[in-house]
Formats: sequence, C-alpha cells, structure tokens
Amino acid sequence: MSGQLSAGDVDVLVSAAIAAPSMHNTQPWRFEVDGRVVDVYLDGSRTLPAEDPSGRAMRIAAGAATFNLRCAAETLGYGAWFGLAPYPSDEPDLLARIVLEPSAARDDELLDLARYIPYRHTDRAPSDAVPIAENVRVALMRAAHAEGAELTWLGDADLRIVYDLIVDTDLREVHDWRRRAEREHWVGGERPVDGVPSTALGPRSSGYPSAVRDLGTKPADRLRGERRFEQHPDLAVLSTEFDEPADHVTAGAALERVLLTATRAGVSASFLNQPLEYDDLRRKVQRRTGRPGHAHMIIRFGHDRPHSTTARRPVADFLQRPGPR
Repeated sequence: MSGQLSAGDVDVLVSAAIAAPSMHNTQPWRFEVDGRVVDVYLDGSRTLPAEDPSGRAMRIAAGAATFNLRCAAETLGYGAWFGLAPYPSDEPDLLARIVLEPSAARDDELLDLARYIPYRHTDRAPSDAVPIAENVRVALMRAAHAEGAELTWLGDADLRIVYDLIVDTDLREVHDWRRRAEREHWVGGERPVDGVPSTALGPRSSGYPSAVRDLGTKPADRLRGERRFEQHPDLAVLSTEFDEPADHVTAGAALERVLLTATRAGVSASFLNQPLEYDDLRRKVQRRTGRPGHAHMIIRFGHDRPHSTTARRPVADFLQRPGPR
C-alpha cells in the first residue's frame, strides 16, 4: 500500500490503543503496521488459561484497543475501515485489520471520545447513592448499539440474582489453586508496567456479597481497609447476539465506546465479571436481560471518579515487524 504512517503517528495510535482495559491489565495485544494497515493480534504470551481458557476476555480487550485506535486515527485526520477476525482459520490470533486513509470527513463522536482515553480508568471505590441519570443511561445504551452490542440495565431483583451468582463463583474457586495462582501472578504489589497494583485495588467491602470484586490475593492486600459500598449499584450487562471470536471483538469495541461515553459524562465504571467466567452462570446472567444473546460484561457504574491508575508497557513492546501478506 502506498503511503506510510510516520513514527509519530504510530506512537499516537498505539499509545491510545494500549490505554484500553484488559482483564487483570495483562495488555494482551500486538500491533503490526504496514503502510497504512494496522493489524491487531493477540499476544499468546499474556494469556489467562485458568480464568479465561477460551480467550474471550483477551478478544474483548483487543476490541477495546481497536476502538481506541479508531478514535486516535480521527485526531490524525485519518478515516478507518476495519474488519474483525478476518481470517479465523488461517490466522486465529489476528483479531482486527484497520486500514487508514486521509479523509476530510470527520467522525465527530470518535474525535470527541478520543479526548477521554487518558482519563478512563477502572474505579473500585464506593460510589454515592445517586442513581445514574436517565439521559446518561440512554447515552450508554446508544454507545453500545453503535458498535453492534446491547447494554441492558438491571433492576433490584436482577441484582439479587447476580449476587447469588457471585457467591456461587466464590464457592467454586475455593479449591481452585490455578485461578488463585494466576491472579496472584498479575495482581498486587507495585506493578510498574502491567497487572493491577495494590494501589488500584480500592478498599475491601465491609459487606458480602458486594458491588465490587476483591482481586486481592497477597496477605497485605487481604488486610487493606474496609468501606461500605452502595446497596443498590447501577449494574448493566453488555451482550452480543452471537458468540464467535468476531463477536467478542465487537463486544470489546462496544465496551470501550460505553466506557469513554461514561467518562465524558462524569461516570466511572468497574466490573463484576466473575460469574461470566463459567458458562452455566454466564447463561443465567444473560437471562436476566430478558433478551437472547451472550453476556460479555457486567458493569457497575457510579459517580465517583477513579483514584488510581494502572501502568502500561512502552509502546515499542507492542510493535512487531510485518510479515509477508
């Protein structure tokens, strides 16, 4: 392809992409830039075989990174055309191919959302008791729909079911040393380039079950301070109609569009995804939406802004040389 992205453009694009969320902040992406084509691959060295054996969470993370890259492309004056999981049989690790072309037509929404990429962080602190405004709820639903997914808000009866599923998940994990070991590998401590540092864990909940997932595994993290969390959290389920690899990438793009839209509205988010790590419980979560489809994320929204961040590796660590096409 004629034309080549400058080193500065590549830095802007990849820096935005890697700011996306990933399970335990594993940052499971690789990027290959050839001309104005950017390929997004999974990084097989950063998998979570115990907690994410199917790779669905990794593909969701890749979709979120792809959305951020599209937003950053708008700031550079490029339009983006993309395909998701274009070669599932031949290249299963290739999850998105994005073609960038200079364009005078601007996507004002993506351009605006790009401003909020640096400010989006997972907030594991208690929220206030003020419900999310109806217009914000609608805006978040529209954001999911724009990327081909559905965001369904849960009621109090659904909340009780989700809490029951959280208890079920915790009971299943009691004797699962593989999950605990994997989480300990990625969570706790200083974590200067990846993983979830102790400073980002937030307080422990004084009640159980709770609207926050306690990722702490190390002794010091298990003894951190407690706070009371909201009794009626604003929860929503993000789902797609189908459950193929391309649908997981779609869910990730929808997730990031929702999260950036929330950040712009002064709303933060965290996740209660533990029931989704078991297929039977995941189906029960989807049934609470009253719609057919497949649940990918349980998101808790609140008004308090994030208090800490998680680090990212240097951009150079994510880039690989293009191979033959």
